[in-house]
Amino acid sequence: MKLYRLKRSQHLPISLETAWDFFSNPDNLQHITPVWLDFKITNRIPAKMHTGMIITYRLKTLLGLPTTWITEITHVDEPVFFVDEMRLGPYLFWHHQHRFIEKIGGIEVQDTVYYALKYGWLGQILHNMVIRTKLNDIFDYRQTALKAIFESCL
Repeated sequence: MKLYRLKRSQHLPISLETAWDFFSNPDNLQHITPVWLDFKITNRIPAKMHTGMIITYRLKTLLGLPTTWITEITHVDEPVFFVDEMRLGPYLFWHHQHRFIEKIGGIEVQDTVYYALKYGWLGQILHNMVIRTKLNDIFDYRQTALKAIFESCL
């Protein structure tokens, strides 16, 4: 199994509390997810994130096929860190760390995703041909959306 890593960071002109309130609310994922993923939360979720929280989604895979994705929030250190891990979905393994670091003029949002693909060598070929690019497109979209959402805070 090959383990991949995607790492992104972005400065936002907001407080740590504002960042936590936004990012720890799964309902906000729809605002920072590309429309082509057709992303929808399918279960009722509590207003406050907690360790052990389960979130279910319907979305289109990077290849355009509809799928179910089940996430568990495995670690929460409010207001600076949380981890979501895929329990069921299109990847063999998915571990997404979210960090929020206070900086001059706002916060730095850090995303680190460790992931592995199904289907062995075929998954590696798909990663090189499509998946790596599509994941980067998703995180590029996320950065653009976050900039638009929080640009009024400047």
